[in-house]
Amino acid sequence: MKISRRRFILSSAAAGGGVLIGYAATRPSRHRVANDTLAQGEERFLTSFLKIEPDNKVIVYVNHSEMGQGSHTALAMMAADELDAAWEDVAVEQAPATDLYATGDMAVGFAGEFDVPAFLMPLIEASAMKIAQIGNLQTTGGSASIRFTGQMGMRVAGAAARQMLIQCASEQWAVPASECTTALGYVQHNASGQSLSYGELADAAAALEPPAEPVLKDRSQFNIMGKAISRVDIPAKVDGSAFYGLDYKTDDMLFAAIRLAPVFGTKLVSVDASEALKRRGVQRVIELEDSVAVVADNYWRAKEALRLVKTEFESSDNDDISSADIAAQFDAELESSGGSEDFELGDAGGNLELAEDQIEASYRVPYLAHAPMEPMNCTVHLHDGIGEVWTSTQDPLAVRGRVASLAGLGENDVTHHPSYLGGGFGRRLPFNWNVIDHATKIAMEFSVPVKTVFSREDDMQQDYYRPAVTSNFKAGLNGDGKVIAWQNRYTGPVQTPGAAHIPYDIANQSIRYVDGNTHVPVAAWRSVDHSQQTFFTESFIDELAHRAGTNPFQFRMELLHEHPRHQEVLRVAAEAAGYGRNLPPGHALGLAVQESFGSICAEVAEVSIDANGRPIIHKVTAAIDCGWAVNPDTAEAQIESGIIFGLTAAMYGEITIENGRVAQNNFPDYEMVRMATSPEIDVHIVESGESLGGLGEPATPPIAAAVTNAIYILTGQRIRELPISRHDFSQGSSLAGG
Repeated sequence: MKISRRRFILSSAAAGGGVLIGYAATRPSRHRVANDTLAQGEERFLTSFLKIEPDNKVIVYVNHSEMGQGSHTALAMMAADELDAAWEDVAVEQAPATDLYATGDMAVGFAGEFDVPAFLMPLIEASAMKIAQIGNLQTTGGSASIRFTGQMGMRVAGAAARQMLIQCASEQWAVPASECTTALGYVQHNASGQSLSYGELADAAAALEPPAEPVLKDRSQFNIMGKAISRVDIPAKVDGSAFYGLDYKTDDMLFAAIRLAPVFGTKLVSVDASEALKRRGVQRVIELEDSVAVVADNYWRAKEALRLVKTEFESSDNDDISSADIAAQFDAELESSGGSEDFELGDAGGNLELAEDQIEASYRVPYLAHAPMEPMNCTVHLHDGIGEVWTSTQDPLAVRGRVASLAGLGENDVTHHPSYLGGGFGRRLPFNWNVIDHATKIAMEFSVPVKTVFSREDDMQQDYYRPAVTSNFKAGLNGDGKVIAWQNRYTGPVQTPGAAHIPYDIANQSIRYVDGNTHVPVAAWRSVDHSQQTFFTESFIDELAHRAGTNPFQFRMELLHEHPRHQEVLRVAAEAAGYGRNLPPGHALGLAVQESFGSICAEVAEVSIDANGRPIIHKVTAAIDCGWAVNPDTAEAQIESGIIFGLTAAMYGEITIENGRVAQNNFPDYEMVRMATSPEIDVHIVESGESLGGLGEPATPPIAAAVTNAIYILTGQRIRELPISRHDFSQGSSLAGG
């Protein structure tokens, strides 16, 4: 294992006589390795999720990033509840970027979600942590923190620690462990009236081997989970003391402003920095393969001097590419290729030929930027053979490894300093490296900390975008208005397998894709493929409902008879929204439902068209089945957030390519839903008691189709191309056609 005392010291040092208690269910040898290589004197270590101090304080080390989703609170709740700690005695700390905090539970969770054969799961469970360590995975994404790390890591850690504490108390009192109980941070023996605090037992408990399979609580036994508890990160964010990557500063720090190649993939040819070097505070002008950077004693001076730098970048075959060219490319690929199999059931082609009514439709979505509120930034300090990094990231271990690789250092010689994230949405995931790479290469020229900041324009034009996608459909109805064939052909890349699959009972399906590769860099964007695929599939199923002359709600319910959880969330959302009841004049309800990241979410949008022909979204009613909610307050906030994020994309989101480069510059070119135009949002949590599902992403996919399905009812115009703002409803016309 790649472990050193220096790298592990922040997470493992016993403080003031306290002790760290953690758990890794499948490999107690990690506990022995930690003790053999790290322990000093009487120190005793387990893994590192829980630290219990002599004063009975419990510190929960969370190995996921907090970017506003509330996972630090929910994960701590899961560990504390299983531990039977008093919530007022619990504090949360961001785990450092060390191997023992790799997110191995995510690997196990996703393996199960992607239907890995059962006989392989023991092997995956045994190797997942090692794979995560080798791959430098400490990832926050995929709505995985609570449902995987929380369920398999935090709950198990709390239960294991509680069992160890009971064992120590029972031995000290010479009573059976079965006679001991726990509550609010104490082990009690009711028969004798004795009790000991966890802090008093911590040293003895640290000498034990953690149980391999501690018993987890039944939901009826929860004391903390399931309650609406205020997030632990909010006070610091309110009083301004919360630390973000952008906040790090030292007196000797330098700042870099950068100009990257405007056409992706091209190289820098020449630079004239003579005027920039005359400006006050400018230290150096750094030329890199695809960019030039001005380094100065503050960011404003660096940015202003960069304006004076004259650059020439090489020409390429992509210099004349536009969004229209990319759309034409997609159309040609879909026309000429049979594509690769995504899902096949029955004989879709044959039944299309037999259908009494055939429907065809083509849908498109544009590239989208992530646009997090905290600008992309990275501070790197390389000195004395070591490296230090300050950046807001969704994977600290990956950033540490990347900086080490670029700087020619060992991973043990690089430290990542944790911080909050001012938004991520996938932009700060591994392999979206441009800010990390450039910051490291620039810092290699100096011995002081250098902070590289992407301006809003830089980030808008140098993002890794949600892919532009085209999706073509054909479907066949029989004489009774029943769907007998479903055919879908779409452009990739496929980032989330299964996102284009439908839950509807249609006997003959053919879903295939073509690559859809372009020179535009793409990456995961909140809800990944589900955001575009749900717009496509839930719009087209709506088209089929209207073609069949059936109420869209009832049409879906009949086709979902094998999916009762889908039916229930759809029913709850529809009833709460008043579906089927009288609405104000000029209002309509559109609906959509999708399963993603282990959760099922249905949304109903109430929409009208104003006097200027603009859609007004008055209210969104959402129902979600995420199994059960660890923190209902956070769950509701996540659904609201996902809806606003998806509504922004549906209404306004569009990155266009002109002359091979991104045309948008800043928020004036990339509109957002604002407070004045945000709809009322009504959230209903449907607790089925099934396995935990995600919450950060599942509310984003349904909203676009819910809104456009309502617009169809109001105008008779089917929106098949986003964003909605490109369409004109004042004269009853639409770019997408009817």
